[in-house]
Amino acid sequence: MSQRALIVKLGAIGDVVMALPAVRLLNEAGMQIHWVCGRTVFPLLSCYSWLHPIECDDQAILGGNVVERARSISSLWRMIGWRQYDLCATLYYDSRYNVLTMPVRAKKKLTLSRSSRERFLIPGRNHADEYARLLLDREDTCNELSLSPVYPDKVGDLPVVARTKGTKIGLVPAGASNTFRQQTLRRWPVENYVALAKELLMRGYEVLLFGGPDDTWVRPYFEQMAVTDCLGTLTLPQVISACSECDVVVSHDTGPLHLAGLSDAAVVGLFGPTDPGNFLPRREYVTGIWGGVNFACRPCYDGRDFAPCKHNGCMRQITPETVLREMDSLLEAKASGLPAPPRIVFPKAS
Repeated sequence: MSQRALIVKLGAIGDVVMALPAVRLLNEAGMQIHWVCGRTVFPLLSCYSWLHPIECDDQAILGGNVVERARSISSLWRMIGWRQYDLCATLYYDSRYNVLTMPVRAKKKLTLSRSSRERFLIPGRNHADEYARLLLDREDTCNELSLSPVYPDKVGDLPVVARTKGTKIGLVPAGASNTFRQQTLRRWPVENYVALAKELLMRGYEVLLFGGPDDTWVRPYFEQMAVTDCLGTLTLPQVISACSECDVVVSHDTGPLHLAGLSDAAVVGLFGPTDPGNFLPRREYVTGIWGGVNFACRPCYDGRDFAPCKHNGCMRQITPETVLREMDSLLEAKASGLPAPPRIVFPKAS
């Protein structure tokens, strides 16, 4: 390949996963892909044989003191500086990220912009499709199908959870955080996850808990229950493998939702303040439930901040019974081999 593209997307998990389909199209068009990423997502991007991840210390760059930032940026410059690229795409709105690619020579440099429709992720459209429009200079066309997630080809097939007979359901009861803050309004109440887990255990299903090292605060809620606790114990590729051992994964809008989208499991995604049209993985056996029916304030996330909210009523409108109904529908479709295209459903308004 004679052409090369440099992608700058440090994290978070969901953003990286949603950018992958467009970047894969660049690769299929003949471009060698280099991707500057943070330490959290480096193991995930290393699972794709067709791209070359370049790891940087994103914690120091984004949250360190002046010396730590300068040292980390200088280290990155030594890896990418003065290289020639055909495309350098910094997938952020904040112009300060452009400092990361200052010494890069590129025929075209692209950033996101809130003042330009051509470089703005349009609300309501799936972000995978929007990244493709931006990176490949696609015109707005009538596309019947959204881009599907790009499955990693180097995860391996060794199980990280025991393979047992019976139905396995994965739950993601925490998460919804980024480098600087917890985005708690995205979360379905942990009490609802507990109620759902109790019902699943009563059915004789195996229940697995997924989450990162910062999510162990939910353990006490499940300590009297016979669940398989994977909180904080798995790498991102291992989460994908573990999700593939599940029949269904239930998650609100957080990183593991997108990892589950890269697995073989059916997925039930729970949304309220964020629009599932933007973020729901678009593949077979994926259902999004969008709470907040008749709420004038939904959605309240603008891509950067949430509106002030103390009740989180849109997420609370989604009941465990609603989740069970959609989960059962997916289980039945998979067992029967019936097609189940991605869809968005709504709970009954009270």
